[in-house]
Amino acid sequence: MSAASKAGHDDHGHGHGHADGGSHGTFKDYMTGFVLSVILTAIPFILVMGNVLGNDRITGIVIMGFAVAQIVVHMIYFLHMNTKSEGGWTILALIFTLTLVIITLAGSLWVMYHLNTNMMPQHMHMG
Repeated sequence: MSAASKAGHDDHGHGHGHADGGSHGTFKDYMTGFVLSVILTAIPFILVMGNVLGNDRITGIVIMGFAVAQIVVHMIYFLHMNTKSEGGWTILALIFTLTLVIITLAGSLWVMYHLNTNMMPQHMHMG
């Protein structure tokens, strides 16, 4: 076997080896992720369309929980994120991204709340 073949290259110089340490999903992994994604989408849809819980606030909180589960499923089964891939850098990138998303969401909710509170006409507050 030539040195190029040992390094993950074929005789034509194309690198087809996957020596980067990243995990690559199998068909079973992708199907598991797909089925979980469909289930995690269908349940909130049923909760909203059937008004199953009867309380909008509780339904919203439950749907947010399903959304977090959906994100985790996508990261594990489709993005193949784990602590071993790329020497842990993907986890650090994830933590940084989550920090930015949390700051953005919290800031957006804060702005919307205060706009709603401070910009409503005065006759809406009477009663």
